[in-house]
Amino acid sequence: MLRFLTAGESHGQALVAIIEGMPAGVPIDFDAVAVEMRRRQGGYGRGRRMVIESDRAQPLSGIRRGATTGSPITLMIPNKDWDNWRRTMSVEREIPADTPGVERAAVTRPRPGHADLAGVVKYDRQDIRDVLERASARETAARVAVGAIARQLLSHLGMTIVSHVYQIGAAALSDHLAVTFEDAVRIPDDSPLHCIDPDVQQAMIAEIDRAREAGDTVGGSFEVIVRGVPVGLGSHVQWDRKLDGRLAQAMMSIQAIKGVGIGRGAGVAALPGSKIHDEILPPAGSVHSVDLPVSRPTNNAGGLEGGITNGEDLRITAHMKPIATLMKPLRSVDLTTLEVSPAAIERSDVCAVTAAAVVGEAMVAIVLADAVLEKFGGDSLGELLDNVASFRARTTARFTRP
Repeated sequence: MLRFLTAGESHGQALVAIIEGMPAGVPIDFDAVAVEMRRRQGGYGRGRRMVIESDRAQPLSGIRRGATTGSPITLMIPNKDWDNWRRTMSVEREIPADTPGVERAAVTRPRPGHADLAGVVKYDRQDIRDVLERASARETAARVAVGAIARQLLSHLGMTIVSHVYQIGAAALSDHLAVTFEDAVRIPDDSPLHCIDPDVQQAMIAEIDRAREAGDTVGGSFEVIVRGVPVGLGSHVQWDRKLDGRLAQAMMSIQAIKGVGIGRGAGVAALPGSKIHDEILPPAGSVHSVDLPVSRPTNNAGGLEGGITNGEDLRITAHMKPIATLMKPLRSVDLTTLEVSPAAIERSDVCAVTAAAVVGEAMVAIVLADAVLEKFGGDSLGELLDNVASFRARTTARFTRP
């Protein structure tokens, strides 16, 4: 199994991630990891912090001479803004007067829609900063680094992960399933919102501009598509082994994600079974599965049936609410006086859907890497690939006519 933990706060000294279960012998390209981390910082509507930070993961263990060793991998991502927050975030009880940084007053006005209020009650804290620093989406920088390593493992099995944004506020594509894997691949790297349609993208930008001018925020939706997924990842035999459930939990764990769909998602509720279930036909034209020689004219199921991958493109959507920090804050209560007061303002974005899509890719990569290791096993990359090849050879023989 592939497991990972992240540690660190938004304005702490660094974020740290520990990955356990990665097979030995997987070559790791840290330039490719840095590319994924830069992608997370992009997108129209991002805030000032993206100018400050230029994230790069530093390996501390588990990698030698450019490849994994089989032992736990430790990654560190420094926070370049640390010096400005050193006194505020100090772990010491007494802070020397000459310590760099400006002491900041306690945060006592919780933001509606954030972890602030529930967190201070749950953990019995007086300063909301004890909660908001860890609840911040800054933590996802570590997830993207872990996901970048996971996707390098998946690439050896021929799996490719892409994403696209299909809605910001009221501006949206008419049907996200009409966007093909090839369409998403062709989106330029410098696309401001990573949307396939230039006209819709301009309408999305206008939505963000209107929100910024009003001191407001705006959410949206994105989709992650994976090509080359082996048949048989996940299982139907227990509730917690169903891969669609595992993917949904991973996506819902991303800050501000309030809904997840597989394939057509919520749209399946409005159509009859004859219009939803994907027919299984002999091979014709393009066959996406690397394992099954069958043709599926549609992919409303999103590559998952019964909690198991079926060889079609895996398609997962996520819906992100507007960010909770507003420049014209909503009403709240000051926890020290219990009087009505405007909610606290922290440095934030107007829209971060494009960044959330990159985090979504990372979380999908992590879940799929775990499912691959669960299905095929192997302490080394060579052993894993031998097991995959053996499975595929058996499957090919089964579907070969005598």
